Amino acid sequence: MRYLGLAAMEQSALLAELEAMPGYLATAFAGLSPREATVAGPDGALAPVEQTDPLLADFDGARIARERAYRSLSLAEGLAAFRRARQDNLARLRTLSAEQWRRDGSQEGVGPIALCDVPARMAEHDAGHRGEIEAWRQARDRR
Repeated sequence: MRYLGLAAMEQSALLAELEAMPGYLATAFAGLSPREATVAGPDGALAPVEQTDPLLADFDGARIARERAYRSLSLAEGLAAFRRARQDNLARLRTLSAEQWRRDGSQEGVGPIALCDVPARMAEHDAGHRGEIEAWRQARDRR
């Protein structure tokens, strides 16, 4: 899905969906103890503290989370960093000209990509994390 191929209303809805992710994370993880925030999800899914780092690129996120010892980090700090990064990214995206949106490049592990593809990819990435988070919450509730 290309951002530029979307109607203005769909573009706004996509950006609103991206903007809602920090609030979703805050609600999903509200009240967790530091210990609970480090518990992995079912089938090796990421723990809450591993879900909130905004610097994950297109690579093996689970491996990077282990290497960077995300489970030793603060969930609250991770949520705050994610919120700031998401706000900054959306503010930048909202200022782009039509010419800038069409800028092409290549992303390792993905191939050719245009800047206008980024919001949809961010939303897909968020959706993957939402699924993992919901599975983690269900597993936690069964304990």
